[in-house]
Amino acid sequence: MSGGRFCILGGGAWGTALALTARRAGHAVRLWARDAATVDAINTDRANPRYLPGVTIDEGVRATTDAAEALAGAGEVLAVVPAQTLRGVLATIGPDMPAGATLVLCAKGIERGTGRLMTEVVAEALPEVATAVLSGPSFATDVARGLPTAVVVASAERERAVRLARLLSTPAFRCYSTDDVVGVEIGGALKNVLAIAAGTVSGAGLGASAQAAMVTRGFVELRRMAAAYGARPETVMGLSGFGDLMLSCSSAQSRNFAYGLTLGRGGPLAGLPLAEGVPTAEIAASIADGRGIEAPIIHAVHDLLGGRTTVREAVAALMSRPLRDEDE
Repeated sequence: MSGGRFCILGGGAWGTALALTARRAGHAVRLWARDAATVDAINTDRANPRYLPGVTIDEGVRATTDAAEALAGAGEVLAVVPAQTLRGVLATIGPDMPAGATLVLCAKGIERGTGRLMTEVVAEALPEVATAVLSGPSFATDVARGLPTAVVVASAERERAVRLARLLSTPAFRCYSTDDVVGVEIGGALKNVLAIAAGTVSGAGLGASAQAAMVTRGFVELRRMAAAYGARPETVMGLSGFGDLMLSCSSAQSRNFAYGLTLGRGGPLAGLPLAEGVPTAEIAASIADGRGIEAPIIHAVHDLLGGRTTVREAVAALMSRPLRDEDE
């Protein structure tokens, strides 16, 4: 594994926050973004007003629209682009990916159409590249401002995960490590779908009790899906499962929860910030069907997003399901 500086692929809120984190950990940082205005704002004004207003960006973070420039000499490359665009970004950066560098996947989702997890997408697109996954309960604004945050870094090679956790950890950004990659990926992807469900219940004014029930039973579905993929139970109970679900289902800072709020209130959805749970709901429902996994809440979100049911109808259907033991 090589050392060297960090490259951040993605100039959005989370990419910028992780660039600041890497810089606080003492690393030289280059950030690649497609948007020239964002690059200019970072380099000239030390700010990213479009995605992180009010946050000052350290001089040690330099931005560019040239992927090759950003990648040159990097030992660690953090891919902080939406899950549904990752394959296209890999096609762009593939020829310039530094030999021996680790590609750390920071988006949470499942590829629509293929059902591939993010590490599987990389295995198909850039099979020679070593990967890791960074996930956990973290809002970009909190991380950018240096507020205490804990995440998990996963790699099939445990020593790689441990090394990356040490490289990224700061007094305010604590990184745990694991080799249960699939558990971390499933937890991060499905919590987005369940956050839409929680936001929808809240937006519809169904009460705190209904929201608590939705989150709790949704977590049961997350555990079922993770188990079907061979994830360890303790991983799902950790930062990228239970922890991330708690955060995303409790605050409108979560794009997925905010999307659900608007859905529950019957407001316009066009123009809302990207919510990864929207494309993930469709493929998650399909995976559940294909693997014979009982996931009524995931299916309800999929049907709501597709306009095949209403909030009231979906809740009524969930409440009228046959009674059963809680541990089933």
